[in-house]
Order: sequence, then structure tokens, then C-alpha cells
Amino acid sequence: MPLPPLGHQISTILRHDRKTTTYKLALVRALNDVVTGYPDATEVGADVAVPLRALAERWVAYFWPFCDPVAPVLQGRPSVRDGAVRADVGFRPALERLRAAWESGGAPVRPSDGFFLTDALRIPRRRSTFPPSLLDAFAAAQRAVLVALEDPIQYAGPGGAYSLFTRPARFDTLGPNVVALPGVLPSERCLVVPAQLWATFDVLSLWVEALCIHEWALLTEAFNNDAAGTGRGAAFAALTARPDNRLSLLWERNRIDLLMMEGRAFACPWTGKVLTSSSAYDIDHLVPLAVYPVNDLWNLAPADREFQQHVKRDRLPSAARIEMARPHLSTTYGHYLTSGDLGGLLRQGVGLRFAGADPERPADIADAALRFIAHVAATRNVATF
Repeated sequence: MPLPPLGHQISTILRHDRKTTTYKLALVRALNDVVTGYPDATEVGADVAVPLRALAERWVAYFWPFCDPVAPVLQGRPSVRDGAVRADVGFRPALERLRAAWESGGAPVRPSDGFFLTDALRIPRRRSTFPPSLLDAFAAAQRAVLVALEDPIQYAGPGGAYSLFTRPARFDTLGPNVVALPGVLPSERCLVVPAQLWATFDVLSLWVEALCIHEWALLTEAFNNDAAGTGRGAAFAALTARPDNRLSLLWERNRIDLLMMEGRAFACPWTGKVLTSSSAYDIDHLVPLAVYPVNDLWNLAPADREFQQHVKRDRLPSAARIEMARPHLSTTYGHYLTSGDLGGLLRQGVGLRFAGADPERPADIADAALRFIAHVAATRNVATF
């Protein structure tokens, strides 16, 4: 089957382009992740402004396992300039300092910690729990990554500088024909992804993800000359690591229990079973973290524990289950909106993810969340229940 429009350009970047670092692979993978995470932009069919901040956050997560301060794994070929050896990737010192700040807390260290941290920092309530030193280290790492992003953006295309993308610019200078992802500030520098390229990523999402990881693992092995622990298998494991459900949801559960005790009737979105504060229920990630890490409140709902743990697990709902869940999720979101704490979090998460959903209308939120779930299931070919 022939590749869709611009598919050949993506293939050239991933497989045939000469690489001295893994930057281009990281750029393509980050854009692919962004496209998967914002299905509303695909439906608009316009050029899309992606804030460089969103790409930098993903780079922090991708490169995290390779920037161990004690056992670094090269992501490029070190060079010598003015008699001094330069780091393989320009942001390595900053990301190593961030990792050192994270590891000083004494928690078990995992390759997926970068995803865990970047996702937690997007939520103000969780961000406030981190020490200022860690927040400063994260900001410094993000700034260093933003500098590194400029190079693969400039030379992504086969025709020389800015042959695939235009130079990143502030959103408020891009004109009326470019749509922004939700939450973009007028002053933020953005990469404009042409509508045709956006649609191509959407169609090829699973292929792009798989090929990015495969080529990245091979390149990592080559850069490290078969050093212990740096082969393609180890690199593949690091690149596919995803955060588990270690984040405590006790705060959310306590507030849901209060709503239940006040008489709000909740039901499991997948089974319809009525849930109470004394029921055996879990707070379920509608889209599992292993599939696409999202801890926003719209992705959290009380669900029957037995079903969630033994049937759903890391799978996504079928079309029939999605329709079954629609009224139950709408009711759940409506209850959240009556809570001062939960309502604010829900509105914020909806506003930063879904361009067309009214955060005051539970049915709108349910439609947007289920559309997101269906889109992720289709683009990533996840098993359903």
C-alpha cells in the first residue's frame, strides 16, 4: 500500500537520513505523540501551532533514561571544539542535574520517571508538592532542550534549511489560518505543522511510533559501541518504559467519597454497576497510563474494582463499551462539577486538552473524552475489551 501524503518524507527522516544524534528521531516521535493526544486538531484540517514547550516536555521524558549521571548512555557522537570534548547532546548536563535532583528524594529510580515527572508538573496541585530546587532544575532542563530542538526543526526536510517546517515563531504572529493547541499562550514560540503532515502523522501513528523506537534503539547501540547495558535491547526497553499507577489518587477518592455520601449516584462506566463509598471501587484511568500517560481528572473515574483489575486492565473499550459508558461518564463529570475542588481541576484539564468541549457541560466533556479514547485506540491499535 502506498504511503499517504508526506509519508515518504517521514520515512526518509526515520530511516535514510544521516544522523549524528537522535534529535530527529525524538522530534518525529514527539510530533507523533502530540498528534495522537489532540484529535480535535485533526478534525479541523488546518495548519497547527504546536508550542515548543510541549515538544520539550516529551524530550525530557524520552531522554531521561539515557541521562543517568552515573551511567550515561550516549545519544550522539561527542565532538571536540577548542580542545575540549563537548557532550553528545547539548542538554545532557542540565538533564543530569534534573535527574540528580529527582533521585535525591530517595524514591526508586525507573526509566519512566521522566514521563511521571513531566505529567505531574502539568497539574498545579501536584506541581506544588515538589521542592523549588527540583522545579528550578526542570526549568533549566527544559530551556536546554528548547535550544537543542532548533536544529532538527531546521534540518528535518531533505531540501536544506527549513524545507519541511518554517522557523518557529510566536503564536500571535502566525496569522488567522493557523490553529493553536488548547492552552497555547499568544507569546509562546510554536512550530507550525502543515495540515497535510498532521493528517499523515494521524494515519501513520502506529507505524511512526514503532519505527522511531526501532531506529532509535539501533542508533543508541551504534553510538555506544556495544558497551555493557547499551545494546538495542536495553535501549528499546528504556524507550518503551511507561509510568505505572504509583501516583496516589487518595485525594481524588476522598472527594468522590464525599460526593457519594452527599447522595450523588455514581456508576461504573464499563459495567453500569452502582458505586457507593463502601463499594469495592478503584479510580480508573480511562486511557491507561501504559497506553498514553494522562492524569487529568477527565481521565479518572470510579469503576468497579473487579472489572477494572481483571477485565479492563491496560486495554481500551470497544465501540459498544464506549456507548455504554457515555451516560455514566456524563453523570460522573456532572458530579465533579458540583465539587469546588474537583470542578476546578476538571475545567482546567478539559480546557487544556479539548478545543471544542464546553467545560461546564458534562455531556460535552463525556463526548470529548470518549472521542479521545476511540482515537487513541484506533491510532495505536490497542487491544479492546
